[in-house]
Amino acid sequence: MGNYAITFARSARKELENLDIDTATKIFHKIEELSIECRPQGCHKLKGDINLWRIRMGDYRVIYAIDDKYKHVDITAIKHRSEAYR
Repeated sequence: MGNYAITFARSARKELENLDIDTATKIFHKIEELSIECRPQGCHKLKGDINLWRIRMGDYRVIYAIDDKYKHVDITAIKHRSEAYR
């Protein structure tokens, strides 16, 4: 796959900053892994959107967009599973 650059939407960065440190650290490490493999085992493409994917991290969901042409992953949301699909 190669290395992809990772960026965060401002709202996703705030969501990550508002989590407890242990949860935030685990999620951040999982996000870092997306730079190497942006479609890891267990990821799912979201229905209804051309380019949104999600990975699960315990009770949280990381929603992101992939741009293969420019090798870029944009983290759009980090939400508790009860709020992720509203």
